[in-house]
Amino acid sequence: MPERRTRAIGGSVDLNVVEKIIHPRYLSLLEREQLQDLRRAGLSIRAIASQMRRAPSTISRELKRNTVSVRGYMPHTAHRLSVKHRARPRQAKLVANAELRSYVQGKLAKRWSPQQISHRLVKDFPTTPEMRASTETIYQAIYVHARGDLTRELGKQLRRGRIARKPHRQSDARRPRFVDPMNSISNRPAEVDSRKVPGHWEGDLIIGALGGSAIATLVERSSRFVMLGHLGRERTAEAVRDSLITTVRHLPASLRGTLTWDQGAEMAEHRAFAAATNFDVYFADAGAPWQRGSNENTNGLLRQYFPRGTDLAAHSVDKLLAVAEELNDRPRKSLDWDTPAERLSALLEVS
Repeated sequence: MPERRTRAIGGSVDLNVVEKIIHPRYLSLLEREQLQDLRRAGLSIRAIASQMRRAPSTISRELKRNTVSVRGYMPHTAHRLSVKHRARPRQAKLVANAELRSYVQGKLAKRWSPQQISHRLVKDFPTTPEMRASTETIYQAIYVHARGDLTRELGKQLRRGRIARKPHRQSDARRPRFVDPMNSISNRPAEVDSRKVPGHWEGDLIIGALGGSAIATLVERSSRFVMLGHLGRERTAEAVRDSLITTVRHLPASLRGTLTWDQGAEMAEHRAFAAATNFDVYFADAGAPWQRGSNENTNGLLRQYFPRGTDLAAHSVDKLLAVAEELNDRPRKSLDWDTPAERLSALLEVS
């Protein structure tokens, strides 16, 4: 986490450290504010300690150590000063011990891992306790204490070649793909499942060779009517948003109901798309492609025209319109051998 420094009497202090709750035995900022109020009310140290359920010596030391303003005890200043007093800076082990540092650097140059180095130190220097460094100490020396060229030099010698630590996360925690909250498919109207009401769509991208190109695909659930959005080599959320808006711009209001998409980051602009088109956007559950079954099936059919491993940017807007028209004129078993175009037209007449 980057530092957020602020000035305090006696020097600056990192706000991340100030705000961190370490242990209940330390006075919190709220307690220091309460202490100020009780002190101003004229209560004795023992009375203050009784109300705050703290030892009188704790209150006495707090007032003595952290009253540094001519205006008396100031809780925010006191809290920051307490953090500075709590610090116990010391020189890093590999900085202070030149022999140990030289050994570690030599083994890193031979592509040894920090864990191998740590355990080998015990074997190579069995009677020299100064020649000890835990695995974490070595990583700290690389990622924290080394600076500039030394950081790059040591980091590149690690097997992964990183010059900065990669933060870990819980294995079962799904990282959010975008800022605006997703509207889950579980909140989608029940009428969508029946496929009797037109205007509910499923969408996705089909990807070209090496992920360098894409086409947006939209399928109407009741009729299996297909629409394709041109993207070329752009797969950003903004490009997908604009392509979808262009693709659906001629749809009547009766066909602008819902759009169900997977949780891909390309749909990060879903709110902007919804505002521009009056669609309600829902997201399928992670790892549940069957919740967008019509779209998955259609994407398979589209691979007849756009094979895997080919450059999809080579296809013009007119080509995409022609492919969509050909698919919409193809009879489907699921439609009792009607075509999607015929079924959509019939649904519109009824509605």
